Amino acid sequence: MPVLDENPPNGQKKLLVIFGVMIGITAIIAVIATLASP
Repeated sequence: MPVLDENPPNGQKKLLVIFGVMIGITAIIAVIATLASP
């Protein structure tokens, strides 16, 4: 079973979206922290 399926089931797609949002929020926080640091 491949990690990234072409047409994943609904549950897996929802999990991938949540995972992507978590990574995106982490990246945004990292960028803000880098800009805010002196």
